Amino acid sequence: MAWVYLFIAGLLEIAWAIGLKYSQGFTKLAFGIPTVVCMILSFFFLSIALRTLPIGTAYAVWTGIGAIGTALLGVILFGEPASMKRFICIGLILAGVLGLRLGATD
Repeated sequence: MAWVYLFIAGLLEIAWAIGLKYSQGFTKLAFGIPTVVCMILSFFFLSIALRTLPIGTAYAVWTGIGAIGTALLGVILFGEPASMKRFICIGLILAGVLGLRLGATD
């Protein structure tokens, strides 16, 4: 279950990162309030996952999920560059996250 909680925490990290952009520095409360809620929930689920998982692995996977999702949504939602270099780097982050996940059973 710890990995499920960590995955949820990562998805919520993506949500609050995108929410930060939409809230425009918390000047738009309609986006700012849900952003803060996502932040709190993300940390909550991360803390539950940390009861079982090693901190180094969990934190790296959590930030990796957030980085991958936010980078992809930046391309889709905000028209950020969709270059091959960007996608290769996203793939490298994904490889690292998967490597940490697979290596966590050692």
